[in-house]
Amino acid sequence: MISLRVNADDFGYSNGVNYGILDTYKYGIVNSTTMLMNMPGTAHAIQIAKENPDLLVGIHLTLTCGSPLTKSVSSLTDSDGQFRMTKSMEEYASIKLDDVEKEWEAQIHSFLETGLMPSHLDSHHHVHGLPRLLPIVKRLSEKYQLPVRNVFTDRDVDLSLLTDVFFSDFFGENVTVRYFKELVNRVEDGQSVEVMCHPAYLDQYVLSNSSYQEKRVEELDILTKVKLSEKFRFI
Repeated sequence: MISLRVNADDFGYSNGVNYGILDTYKYGIVNSTTMLMNMPGTAHAIQIAKENPDLLVGIHLTLTCGSPLTKSVSSLTDSDGQFRMTKSMEEYASIKLDDVEKEWEAQIHSFLETGLMPSHLDSHHHVHGLPRLLPIVKRLSEKYQLPVRNVFTDRDVDLSLLTDVFFSDFFGENVTVRYFKELVNRVEDGQSVEVMCHPAYLDQYVLSNSSYQEKRVEELDILTKVKLSEKFRFI
C-alpha cells in the first residue's frame, strides 16, 4: 500500500483558487492544502477550512507573493512594500535571515490565531528548500512540531519530513489523466508520497496576477474525475 497526500497549494490566493480547492476536496482526490496568510483570499480560505474540518490545512510560507505581515523587514521588500524576491530567486543572496525568520514566524502565528491546527509547512515556489534558509526551517519545524514538505530529494537533511517522496510535476504539460494512472509505478510499495497541485477557478485576481492560469482549471477538472489505483490510501 502507498500512502498518498494530494496537496493543493495557494489556498488563500484568491476566492477563485479557494473554490477550486474546495471542489477538488469535496468531489475529487485532494485531501490536503496549504494556506497563504497574506493574500486577498486568506479570510475566505479560513472560513472554508473551518467549515470543512476534515480537510488537512498546512501553512504555505511565502517570500515571493504579496506583502509581508511584519514591519521592518526591508531586505525582503521593494519600494512598494511587496516581496521583491521572485521564483527566479534573483534577490536570494541579499535577503537577511533575521527578516526571513521574523516574517515566517508571523505567518505561522497568523495561522494559529485562526484556531485551526496546521498539518505541515511548505512554501510558495519551494523557497524553504533554499540552503541558506534551512536552519530557519529546522527551528520553526521543531518549535511548532510541524513536518516539512520533502523538496530535499537531492540531499540529506535533518528535518521532520512530511512524506518519503514528493512530486511537483503535475504541472503545465503534465496535467493529464495519465499522470495519476502512472503514479503507482513511480512509488515503491510502503512509501508515502505527496503530489502538489494548483486547482482553481479563474477570477480576476488570478487573471491579473498569476502566470499560471488556464492549467489551473484543467487541473481542477482532472482532480475531480480521475480514479486512483486501489494501491493508494490517503494520509
